[in-house]
Amino acid sequence: MSNIQQTGGDAFSIESEISDSQKTYSQGQLVRRRFFRHKGAIVSLIVLGFIALLSISSIGVGPIPGWWDKNFISANPIVNGGAPTISWTGLGEHPFGQDTIGKDYFALVMRGTQISLLVAFTVGIVSTIIGTIVGALAGYFRGFAEAFLMRMTDLVIIIPLLALAAVLARAASDKGVFFLALMLAIVTWTGLARLVRGEVLSLREREFVASARAIGTSPWRIIFKHILPNTIGVIIVSATLSIASAILLETSLSYLGFGVQSPDVSLGLLISQYQNAFLTRPWLFWFPGIMILLIALTINFIGDGLRDAFDPRQNRSKD
Repeated sequence: MSNIQQTGGDAFSIESEISDSQKTYSQGQLVRRRFFRHKGAIVSLIVLGFIALLSISSIGVGPIPGWWDKNFISANPIVNGGAPTISWTGLGEHPFGQDTIGKDYFALVMRGTQISLLVAFTVGIVSTIIGTIVGALAGYFRGFAEAFLMRMTDLVIIIPLLALAAVLARAASDKGVFFLALMLAIVTWTGLARLVRGEVLSLREREFVASARAIGTSPWRIIFKHILPNTIGVIIVSATLSIASAILLETSLSYLGFGVQSPDVSLGLLISQYQNAFLTRPWLFWFPGIMILLIALTINFIGDGLRDAFDPRQNRSKD
């Protein structure tokens, strides 16, 4: 009797495995399964979320206070010679130390992280929107529209990115961080525009687009309803990588003095202000530098995970 029960259990297990292997998934489910199997991307997503949550919750945002009792503006009495007080037993009064005038460096780094993330994500989102629209219009309409948009794209590409960004950032320096991010987005959309144009050129000749034209569907509806959803993988991956590029661009501009201006701070500005203290007070350089490195690496790993998830060459049977 026990042998019969065991045989029946094995048969049920085999049947269950077969049914699971034959189960079909939607495209969205396949993308999610591939992404969540990418361990580096998942760990990076958790780390990036923790960094963002820490920077927002610690010092707060605007009128909303945080749990840290010091701010990035007020100076405090120098403790422990300004060196970091963090240890295995606790954070201490100034875990990241203090700057030369006594400001709490943990609060400064958290504020710099907030500003750098704000600039990076704003640049990534806005440049993605611009690049997607330009590439889609150039790829679908062809002719004069394609020639004009692509020559405009080439014009932006041939000008050195850092020089153009520095000029626009200087013009926006007195108008706030958000306006600075918009200026940077104006010069970072060109790569995505070329990618989207290539995708649209191939998709516009497909049967479903021809069928939509045959029944009188407007070009705008074809572009935004039928073509762009089929390029979403390229767009999302490019947007992720542009965020990583944006945070490095903002860091470079702030380091050169063309980015975020005092009294506000960014991670790049902190490194620029305290670069001469590298040998005597290295924590003023290392903490913002490590934060930049962590943010850039995590975003790039997330981009790698998204690229693998959206890769059409993935074998469906493995999913």
